Parts: sequence; C-alpha cells; structure tokens
Amino acid sequence: MKRIVLTLAVVAAVVAAATAVTLSVLSTSSDDDDGGGPAALPSSTPDGRPPAIATSTGPFQAGPVAPPASGSYLGAWVRPASLTESGRLAAMTTWEEALGRPMAIVNTYRRFDENFFNNSDREFAGRGTTLMLSWAGGDTRLVTMGRYDELIRERARELRSFGRPVLLRYRWEMDRPNLRAQMWSGADYVAAWRHVRRIFTEEGATNASWVWCPTAEGFTGGYAPEFYPGDDAVDWTCVDVYAGSKYATIGQLMRPFLEFCAAHPAKPVMIGEFGVARTWGTEQRAAWLRDASATFKANPQIRAVVYFESDPTDNKGPTQQFQLSDNPVLLATFRAEIAQDPHYTPMTKARPAPHRQPRK
Repeated sequence: MKRIVLTLAVVAAVVAAATAVTLSVLSTSSDDDDGGGPAALPSSTPDGRPPAIATSTGPFQAGPVAPPASGSYLGAWVRPASLTESGRLAAMTTWEEALGRPMAIVNTYRRFDENFFNNSDREFAGRGTTLMLSWAGGDTRLVTMGRYDELIRERARELRSFGRPVLLRYRWEMDRPNLRAQMWSGADYVAAWRHVRRIFTEEGATNASWVWCPTAEGFTGGYAPEFYPGDDAVDWTCVDVYAGSKYATIGQLMRPFLEFCAAHPAKPVMIGEFGVARTWGTEQRAAWLRDASATFKANPQIRAVVYFESDPTDNKGPTQQFQLSDNPVLLATFRAEIAQDPHYTPMTKARPAPHRQPRK
C-alpha cells in the first residue's frame, strides 16, 4: 500500500504541475479585466455556429486503438480524493454513476521511470475501458544518446505483456515553456519520439496507439507544429485545451490546432484534456460546455474527448480548478450535452495487436 500511495501521489503532482503551466499561458493582463465579470460567451463564427474545420471522416491510420466508425469516444481523468488504488477506482466509479454510463477511455499519468500498470489499471481494462498512459518522457538528447534505452525496453516489454491495446501519450504538452530545457527543440523531441517508438517496435510492443498531444497555446503561438514527429510515427493527433484565466469558446482556443489537423486528414483527433475553470461561474461554464459539445460534433475528425475532472491541490485559485461533479447544474449539463448524447456513446473496440516476437 505504501508503494501505491507514493505512486498516485506522484501522479497527482505531475498532473498539477502540468495544468498550472498550461493554464498560466492563458492568463490575461490586468488591463483586460474591467472588474465587471465574464462577458457573454462569444460566438465561434459570425452566425453563431461552431467552426467546422477538421472535417475528415477517414479512413484513418490510428494503430491498434481504432477510432469509432462515427461519433466520439468519451473519457476522463478523475482525481481521487484518496491517493490509493481503491480511491482511484472509487473516484471513477462515482463519476461514471453520476453520468449514467462507463467511460470509453481512462487517462492516467506516469513518470518516465515508473511502471506503466498497477492493479487499478488492470481493473479498468477488465471493465472494457481503454487506458491512456500519459508518459512523461525524459531529456530528449539523453534519450537519443541511448542513456535510457534499457528503461525504455523495460517499459516496452511491460506494455507487450499487458496484451491489451492502449493509447500511449508520450511526453504530452512537450511545447510548454517550462519543458524547453528538457525538450531542447522540436527536432530533438522528434528524434527522441522516433527513438522510443523504434525500441518499442524492436521489443514487439505493437499494442499501443501513439498519441501526440501539444497544448492549444502552442498552436496559437505557432511553435507546436515543429514538434510533430510525422504521419508515419503518429497514430492520433491530440491537444490539451482549457478556458482558465481567459474565457473563450473552445473553437476559438483550438482553431489553429484544428487547421493543423485538417492538413493531416488520415489522423483521428483526440482532445486529451479539456476543462472550464471554476472562476467563470455556473452559467458561463455551462454555456462553455454546450459550445464545446457543438464544436466537437461540427468537426468529425475529432473521435475522442477526455475531460479533466480535477481541482489539482497544487494549483491555487479558481482559474485552475475544473471539477464539475460538485456542481449539480454543471454535472447535469455535462451529462445531457455530452455523456448522454448519442454522439459520445461509442465504446472502444481496440483490435488485438498482432503477436510479434522481439527482435534479437
């Protein structure tokens, strides 16, 4: 149990740090705040309809976790009140019961040197849920130098032994400013990604769909695309997008990302993390969720959406708190607009990976 507590505590710390930095980019200057509270939700297009930009309907090249034939998978990261495996299972069960349905995807976070799977992960998989492993990665130049090859091979063998298809979100949000010293450059990140994926292939770990997931801010700033490893090395494109300190529609926040996806029509799109901050109040948050659902449906290349159901303890202030389940109105909105909408009812049907012996 001691090992479990430490592991999940690290998970919470990794998630909190990631969210804090992602959201700091969304902060507006003080002269943008007139003290009058949030403005009405702006329309995504002049006629009020969300933007239809990423409109590809396939066929998709997605690896072992195939997208649904239509609609979108729904998933979540749900922060447990108790940092134990039983607490994690209880948190997800409570979330699913409140929404009246199971999640197709359960997101979890791992350090670079941490084992991929624990008992709660196996329990989720046994329920028919697909796991998404958000794996932190390491210094890109040390990775490509071979410093971590044995560690990477251990993780690859662990994944192969797991036997079920998973979503592997290797070093998500690699474009964050606070990771620049570790990532070095887009070219270094691409080289590291390809190095890691090659080792997984050599070890016969072919049961992962590789998910590339920068921030929405990285696309707005124009620098996220330099981290793209290429269509031949990526299975799902992905973005993390929040209305934190800045209140704007999700379509506005991720328009540059959707334009990028439209140029890669063979790749299904995932919203790896999304949320609207507590600071905006119930009415504004509910409007944001309704618009988010409309935007997802207007862009059929989006085949998976994963909510960030958490108020990270290390992130101070309501601009960095996204939990919905403690607000009956918001929970009802999320349930009606997303969880119970037929567009989001598909469950993952990951096809088994072909068995391959590791290369000698």
